[in-house]
Amino acid sequence: MSSQLSSFTIMQKLLKWIMPTLFLGFCMAIAAIMMVTKPEPPRRSPPNSIITVDAEIVKRETYQVIIPSQGIIQARTRSMLIPEVSGEIIWISDSFRSGGFFGPDEELVKIDLRDYQTSLVVAKATLAQRTSAYEIEKAQHEQAKINWERLGNGKKPTRLVLREPQLAEARALMQSAAAGVERAERDLNRTVIKAPYEGRILNKSVDIGQSVSPGTMLAEIFATDYVEIRLPLRNEHLDFIELPEAYKNEESSMTNIQPEVQLTGNYGSRNINWTGRVVRAQGAYDPRSRELFVIAQVKDPYKETDRSQPPLKINQFVQAQIQGKRLEGVYVIPRSALRINDEVILIDKENRIFRKPVEIILKQGEEVIVKSGLQQDDLLCLTPLLFAADGAKVRPVINGKAPPPPDGKGRPVKQGDGRDLKTRIKTP
Repeated sequence: MSSQLSSFTIMQKLLKWIMPTLFLGFCMAIAAIMMVTKPEPPRRSPPNSIITVDAEIVKRETYQVIIPSQGIIQARTRSMLIPEVSGEIIWISDSFRSGGFFGPDEELVKIDLRDYQTSLVVAKATLAQRTSAYEIEKAQHEQAKINWERLGNGKKPTRLVLREPQLAEARALMQSAAAGVERAERDLNRTVIKAPYEGRILNKSVDIGQSVSPGTMLAEIFATDYVEIRLPLRNEHLDFIELPEAYKNEESSMTNIQPEVQLTGNYGSRNINWTGRVVRAQGAYDPRSRELFVIAQVKDPYKETDRSQPPLKINQFVQAQIQGKRLEGVYVIPRSALRINDEVILIDKENRIFRKPVEIILKQGEEVIVKSGLQQDDLLCLTPLLFAADGAKVRPVINGKAPPPPDGKGRPVKQGDGRDLKTRIKTP
């Protein structure tokens, strides 16, 4: 009996392990059959993705270089008006005020002249006395010569016998008196203070009734025939401008070369423009910035041409656009079309992109001037592409439009037919 129970127990244990194994194997067999006999799914090609890019056709052209700069308006001549005589101011001109204009030799200030008139009268009286004394001494000198010729027994007379020292003294005193008259006349004329040139009053320091002396500043004035602006030029800009340089023993070797300058300054909320010319270059580089300064002039800046056009102001800050050289046979492309390492992306006849290095001669604002590396009618990609693989196909759009380009016979050409895009965008 015990042996039967033992056999039964062993059989239960075997069934406990064999049945799950058989079931698992059955399931795996069914899964394998299903995988082998499953239907083949249809294969589909992914759609051909073509990127639309902005493009333009490059043309060889002539480019006018404009060099930017800036500076502060300065007077051509700036002076301190100072009297040469002392006295009380008895009159001032209506122009003698801050901002007032005056002409050359115009009377601006008068100082009390009565003391100087008196000094002139005294000087003239002294001159008359000295002249009379000189004439008397001269006559005595002539008489001494005659007397010696009669009584000298042929001997040579001394200078004292001929009264030559007395005559020289009388002549010197007369000349000194004459110089005194000239000085008195100058002092009298200096009581009227005149303008040394055509100009304008910057600051006025005195008024009627005030006593002044030599060295007292009456006013600060400046010339108005033209104003000057010092404009800095970076060293790399000097290749693109002709400057009126001067050489030794020559006033200027390039006097006919005076590049035009357009000046722009703020006047309230408005931007006002003036026109000038570069007239000379300084003889040394600035020691701090290592830039070369050129001098531009604006002639007659205070002449009224238009009521809406205010005149230039001294110490006004202005932006300058200097006309440089004209570059012949160059390509002008947008700065946004330039890639790293001075490369551009071009589009070939089959609308595939490729990179090409170019030689750049100037970057100015949003424009890049290319000397070589491009050819006439090349199609330039303007859209920035992050991953621009050579040979990738694109759909170019020119001037924001992509009309169906005609072929040479006037029929539309299908996209991607291999024809030259430059030919396709032309009208028959």
